[in-house]
Formats: sequence, C-alpha cells, structure tokens
Amino acid sequence: MGREARPISDVAGELGCDWHTVNRAVLSRGQALLAADAERVGAVEAFGLDETLFGRYGRWRTRVWCTSIVDVTGGQLLDIVPGRDAAAPTAWLLEQPQAWRDGIDWGVLDLSGAYRSAFDTALPHVGQVADPFHVVRLANTSIDEVRRRVQNDTLGHRGRKEDPFYRIRRLLLAAHERLGDAADAKLRGLLAAGDLRGEVRLAWHAKETLRGLYDLDCPQIASAYLTELAEGLTDGDCPPELRRLGRTLGRWHTAIVNWHRARVTNGPTLAINNLVKRVKRAAFGFRRFAHYRIRALLYAGRPNWALLAGLTPR
Repeated sequence: MGREARPISDVAGELGCDWHTVNRAVLSRGQALLAADAERVGAVEAFGLDETLFGRYGRWRTRVWCTSIVDVTGGQLLDIVPGRDAAAPTAWLLEQPQAWRDGIDWGVLDLSGAYRSAFDTALPHVGQVADPFHVVRLANTSIDEVRRRVQNDTLGHRGRKEDPFYRIRRLLLAAHERLGDAADAKLRGLLAAGDLRGEVRLAWHAKETLRGLYDLDCPQIASAYLTELAEGLTDGDCPPELRRLGRTLGRWHTAIVNWHRARVTNGPTLAINNLVKRVKRAAFGFRRFAHYRIRALLYAGRPNWALLAGLTPR
C-alpha cells in the first residue's frame, strides 16, 4: 500500500481482515520505517516548496492546505507539513542539521511571500528561484483580467460565445509560436474587431515578451531585459492590471533572473504533488493529516524498504 499506493480496502479484502486492522499495521510499520531510515534525506542541492490541497472540511467546505518539501534535483519528497504559511516550513528547515542546510544552493518557489519568508529565515544563504511556470502564469492572469474588464466596458456583459474576446480567450494564453497560420489570423482579426483601445493586445504582447525572457542564456542580459520590461509595464499609460504585473516583476526580479543561473524549476515538486494526489485518490481522501503524511512519504519519499523486515513497531 505504501509502495504502490493501493487502497487499504483492497488489501483488507484480499487478506480477509478488517479495514482498521490493516490501516493500523500500515501506519505503525510505516512510521517505524520512516523513523529508522536515517539516510532517506540525503544531501540536497536545490530545494522546492509548493502548496497542495489536503481537503475541504466543515460546513462551508473550507479548504485546508499543506506544503510539500521536495528535493527538486533528486525528485524526492522529503516531507509534508501542514498549512501554506511560513511557520511550518521554517520550523522543519530549522530542525535539520546545520551542515545539511549549508549544502543547499537554491530554493525554488512559486512567488509565494510565505515561502520566501521561510527561505529568508531558515536558509538566508540560498539563492531563491522563481518558478518560470508561475511567472508566466502571472502574465496570463493579467491577460484574463484585462480581457474581462474591456469586455464589460465595451459590451456591458460577461463573455458570450459570439463575442470576439471570448472566442480567442484560449488563443491569448497559448504560446504564440505554437499557433498555426489560421489560429494566428483569427487571434489578430478578433483583437482588431474587439480591442478598440488596444489594451488586450498590449497585455498579450507583455506576456509574449515575458516568455522571451526564458530564451536568453546570459543572466546579465536577462536582468537588463526584465528591468526594462518591468519599468515599461509600470508606465502610467498601461492598464492597471499590467502596472500591477510590472510591480510584481520588479519585486521578484532577483528570484526570476536566478533561473538563468540555477536552471532549476518546481516541475519535480509538481510531479511529486501528482504522486501525493494519487495516494489521496486511492484513499478517497484523508481525515487525519498524520495518516496522510505517512502514506505520502511511503509512496513518494523513497524509504529504504530493506529496513522493513528488521523493524518491530511500537
């Protein structure tokens, strides 16, 4: 169950046991294995933090979050801590040996102020890297916000299937080089038809310009490129959504450019989160975070299964 993420009910049915009996065995032996495997968390060069949804609880289905702590170079789940604020990741990092922390060179994050605070507190020497996917997603969010506002300003209603902007909403977010001739002609034609003030076109151009940052190899050139883009977007003539984007790019300038030095992303962290979600789907969700953590670490944390035979759970 830990190694293959099988549902406990399946194994209980095969063994003719009660569900609770099998669950207690998995948790006790799993916890003992994780505690005994002192070498599971080895040296880490690049370290990633990312949030994942634990579940929705209570009358109002309040979302409860947790944070995955991942070795992004090795693609290994190191631990999961409750919440998505700075407190739990900071506490986890400070519990680790100083020599282990000193060996970390890069910390990858998704433009989260809480995670930046955790790195600043526990790993002040580490270079922070803003994940490129999340950086470009900021620009895509700005496009959607501009498009919706201009749609309401010009037509007085939300997008409908016959409206120019609604028909190109996905084309605006696609990588321009992936559009065929017909799609490109549709995009430009409907922009000309509906974007009378040119605001949506400007947002789309800003997104494509930001994507161009990741085609550059030299960190110094990338830094100058990003500075010019951020300053241009904060110009008073730009739409308010783009001015906000420009300010965000300015605040995260160093972390964004650090990608050109480190060449690491949070892609492995997102892949690990998909494995964790597989565990959660197999269990049809969890009520107790401690159980969730053990099952996730058994599946994605790469424990040394050879130790299991010699363990005696308490």
